Formats: sequence, structure tokens, C-alpha cells
Amino acid sequence: MEFDRLLELIGAEPVFETAILLAGNVNPDNIHVQLSRWTKSGRIYQLRRGLYAIAPPYQKIKPHPFLIANRLQRASYVSTQSALAFYGMIPDTVHVTGSVTTGRPERIQTPLGIFEFRHIKPNLLQGYRMTDLSGQQALVATPEKALLDLIYLHPGGDTLEYLRELRLQNLDRLNPDNLRKQSDIFDTPKSRKAVEVITSLTQIETQEYEDI
Repeated sequence: MEFDRLLELIGAEPVFETAILLAGNVNPDNIHVQLSRWTKSGRIYQLRRGLYAIAPPYQKIKPHPFLIANRLQRASYVSTQSALAFYGMIPDTVHVTGSVTTGRPERIQTPLGIFEFRHIKPNLLQGYRMTDLSGQQALVATPEKALLDLIYLHPGGDTLEYLRELRLQNLDRLNPDNLRKQSDIFDTPKSRKAVEVITSLTQIETQEYEDI
């Protein structure tokens, strides 16, 4: 297969899987050899086994980190600090794209960034939505679920001290009803305490805004 033929097959897809090249009357060994050569020459990036992205200057669309995260682990969605930063709820720049998954936890370093997956129970794999990312789409936790996922996964995450360390902002973007509903799904003393602390922080932020 010629490289131009690969670009024709991929089109504007940000990432692609080996399977798309194996349809029809092709020799799988030849395809794998070509993928290896294109990776070594810098024409494509290997994100993990069987998953690739076209490299500049050949790529038509730069893959969004959230989309890559979704494709690296199928049973996952972007959450914790990455989602909170996306919603403007923490001021920090997040350099590792964080997701939660019912699969195995892992940290994957790729040419397009570092991706971390934290394990949660199957019944907690909810509270996310398909989100538009300037033409691309990925599964991202709601603000309420992203915060509760972070609290759930972090030792001492329900304490006032830890939540203050996060420097939470724009707390009016949290829906109180959704926050309580998600907390009920976790059904732990930690999640219930966290809701109380977050509610108090929201009231403080609201009062400070009104005093300006």
C-alpha cells in the first residue's frame, strides 16, 4: 500500500485502527510492515497496538486528547482534573489526560500526550455525555461526576483542605440536584460528606460574588 492510499482511506479521521486497512484482498503482513515503516519515518504515530494517528504535515485534523483517550480504552470517559479544567472549574493546566474506566488502570505515554486511566466499579460508569470538541466528539464526565470521581479516587478527597487545594472556581456550573443524584450512586459516607463540603464552598463563592 502506498502512503497516498492510506491518506485516502483515512480521510479526515483524527485516529485510525489497523482494521480499516485489512478489509478486502490484502496481505496483513504487508500492512503491518508498512505501518512499521511509516511509524519509523515519522509519517504516522502509533498510539498503542492497532491504533494510529497521521502525523504533521499530512494530518488533516489534529486529534483532541479527549478523543484519543476514549479510543485508547473503550469502556472509559474523560473525568477528574482533565474534565474540571475543560469546564473552567480549576485554574491549573492539566498535562496528563485523566479518564476513568471499568478496565485495568494504566498510564500510556504517546507522541500526542500522556493518558492515565483509573479503575472504578461498573455501576459508577455513568454521569458522562458525548461532548463536542470543535468538530470532534468524546465522552466526558459532567462537572458533577468529574468532581465526585476525583474525590472518590483521591485519599482524603472529601476534606475541606483538599477541596481548597484544588482552587475550585465557577461552582455555579454545578447542578445541585445532579450532584446529589451522583452522590447517591456512589452511596458512601465519603461522597455524602463531599456534597456537604462542596455546597458550603458554593455558598461562600456566591456570597463573595454578591459582595463585589
